[in-house]
Amino acid sequence: MKIVVSASGAGLEAQVDPRFGRAAAFVLFDTQTREVQQVDNQQSLNAAQGAGIQAAESVSRLGAECLITGHCGPKAFRTLQAAGVRVYTGAAGTVGEAIAALQQGRLALAEAADVDGHW
Repeated sequence: MKIVVSASGAGLEAQVDPRFGRAAAFVLFDTQTREVQQVDNQQSLNAAQGAGIQAAESVSRLGAECLITGHCGPKAFRTLQAAGVRVYTGAAGTVGEAIAALQQGRLALAEAADVDGHW
């Protein structure tokens, strides 16, 4: 399974970025190969508008099956849902800790966006 985590830096030791659309970066983790890939999110981070949708499209293009983040707005959530990407919000700590929490069943699947847009 390919998991994307919104991150404030690189690798599994980076902190989870609580913002999805305007996260500094994404960490892509493949549970089968254990491969870790860093994905820059500068395009969305600096966007005047539409950051969540752009970030969601990037996550979808990476082939992610699920996203772990702190919070996800309504437009990004709808875009991710349409792409078949499961969203888990409320994550904190390091990227590695967030992935472990998902694998241990300690993160709940989001049913809807948990913040308004532009928070």
